[in-house]
Amino acid sequence: METTIKVSSDVKTMLDKLKVHERETYNDIIEIMLEDYLELNEKTKNEIIRARKNISKGEFYTQEEVERMFGLR
Repeated sequence: METTIKVSSDVKTMLDKLKVHERETYNDIIEIMLEDYLELNEKTKNEIIRARKNISKGEFYTQEEVERMFGLR
């Protein structure tokens, strides 16, 4: 099923800039953007889960430790 959506001229300009080739459709561009967003979103969720586990195990550096490691203190 196809439908029509309304986008501002600014959004259309941004979508045009994302086209890799002239014949690429706006649908193609939006699909790629959604896939990237969903993948990143899932990746981010997994990284947060991993980070929380590390923190609960005490596997982290304090701000002061990082500053000393990089010679900022």
